[in-house]
Amino acid sequence: MTGNKHASRAGIDAFYGDRLAAPAAAGETPLLAPDYDPAALAALPDGLVATSFGCGDPLAFAAVETGATVLDLGCGAGMDLLLAAERVGPAGRVIGLDSNPDMVRRARENAARAGAGQVEVMEGLIEALPLPDESVDWIISNCVINLSMDKPAAFAEIARVLKPGGRILVSDLVAETLPDWIAAHRDLYAACIAGAVAERDYLALAEAAGLDDVHVLDRMTYGATEVRALVAGELPVAIDSLAARLGVTRDDMLDRIAAEMSGKVRSIKLHARRGGGEAATVA
Repeated sequence: MTGNKHASRAGIDAFYGDRLAAPAAAGETPLLAPDYDPAALAALPDGLVATSFGCGDPLAFAAVETGATVLDLGCGAGMDLLLAAERVGPAGRVIGLDSNPDMVRRARENAARAGAGQVEVMEGLIEALPLPDESVDWIISNCVINLSMDKPAAFAEIARVLKPGGRILVSDLVAETLPDWIAAHRDLYAACIAGAVAERDYLALAEAAGLDDVHVLDRMTYGATEVRALVAGELPVAIDSLAARLGVTRDDMLDRIAAEMSGKVRSIKLHARRGGGEAATVA
């Protein structure tokens, strides 16, 4: 990525690189995402869940139907792609988009391992989707829109590619009144934290893009323990570097971040719909 319209490519590469350097234990539910169905995760290719991350199952409330076209923004290694493929069946289509070529490669490999021929993975930006107008029924995303430094453009693209009546259901992080030093730190931006906006502002971005029926279906507020786990789990290498630059221990750095952000960060599941046409169903 280039320019300040998009999330820092260096930051996103750090996000992926750090997480892959210290993946979750095999079979572990993705970090801070307890709403995934364990049975569905168990059916995925070995190792996929261990290298996945996010803030909630974006399909938890989405009644995606057989034959639908689903777009996953920031698909990573492809866990949500394969879960969506189960929903749409062989007659449907699931499109994954990621800006990181290593993740695109991994997602393609995992789709092939799962025999999910209806899955297609593209490299691209969420602020400039390589898809035609009115081409998808559902858009899902897991803690990725947060990373964009041009969120209005991202939501405008979402509205553009949705079919009339199409819906989005995304899991993402929102935050209230973060300390300036956290909001300004590039490494924490890559952890889906410093890029978080207030919930009311997040909903306003969707509405400004012309989406209808914008509301939050579910919320989970992070206390100090969850914030600490989020930062430690997603940026194990970067947090050590940050602590060293500030002359404090890793634990002290994590404690400071957790204390200042406790109760100010939450994951939400945002629903919205493009007007016109026959609306898709929400569970």
